[in-house]
Amino acid sequence: MMITHDTRCALDAVVDLLNTAPEGEAPGAPDSLTAVPAVEDFARRNNFSDVGTLGPEDLAAVRGVRARFAEVFAAEDDRTAAARLNALVASAGTTPQLTDHDGYDWHVHYFAPGASVADRMAADGGMALAFLVVAGERERLRRCEAPDCRHAFVDLSRNRSRRYCDSRTCGNRLHVAAYRARRREAAG
Repeated sequence: MMITHDTRCALDAVVDLLNTAPEGEAPGAPDSLTAVPAVEDFARRNNFSDVGTLGPEDLAAVRGVRARFAEVFAAEDDRTAAARLNALVASAGTTPQLTDHDGYDWHVHYFAPGASVADRMAADGGMALAFLVVAGERERLRRCEAPDCRHAFVDLSRNRSRRYCDSRTCGNRLHVAAYRARRREAAG
């Protein structure tokens, strides 16, 4: 599956945003998007340019977009995902435009200049997810299968076989636990 740089960045930002929610971490984990500085950190981590000064309204709006992305990941079928994405992208007032900033070649931004962080996420993230639906690849939107982790991720493996958000942490931890259980069973 061919994914352009800007689409990959938008997908990564969607996943990062989803994983700030309590459902994206171990049960009982706190929400890590509870104050304006957390939104500023999110924007910085995801290389959003020209963000400007953020306030409580941005925090509330970004949390709302996060909830809508979670609904897309949880959609039972493509039609439901498409309806949710259409509503999300429309609410952002998309204004597609070509741009070549920050050392990147030409790519498309789907948000208007000066758009809020939430509208940027809704437009660019929504369109990136829409590309997966159009390509018949919505099943690549996943949650980690580790019992103590529900992080979101986009499975970009060739054969769509990724099961864990991070094979070095969640995957390895489960494999080691299974190995130890087999060793205990064989020993005793």
